[in-house]
Amino acid sequence: QVQLVESGGGLVQAGGSLRLSCAASGRTFNTYPMGWFRQAPGKEREFVARISSSGGVTYYGDSVKGRFTISRDNAKKTVYLQMNSLKPEDTAVYYCTADPHYNDNYRAAEGYVYWGQGTQVTVSS
Repeated sequence: QVQLVESGGGLVQAGGSLRLSCAASGRTFNTYPMGWFRQAPGKEREFVARISSSGGVTYYGDSVKGRFTISRDNAKKTVYLQMNSLKPEDTAVYYCTADPHYNDNYRAAEGYVYWGQGTQVTVSS
């Protein structure tokens, strides 16, 4: 079992930055790829980023590539999402998630098992 708790969301102006954190519990955290998804009102949950268990491999959604960076600190059992050059369209609830099954289709939310409660990010224009 893995429990995930996100933090770091808030209100920021366009062009600004935020860093989200996801604190995990559970002995097996270090063996799981981790991801971030987001969901805006009336929209489907969207893939944002994914990081391998070691942190050596990362993937990003097209809309955030070059602006967001995912990282992890396995000693602290924490995953981060550094978000720069934020845009109003980045406004959403951001969710941290873990993939214990090493799903190949990493862009699909259905493949992830453990989810945090989400943290709201609002970007004003």
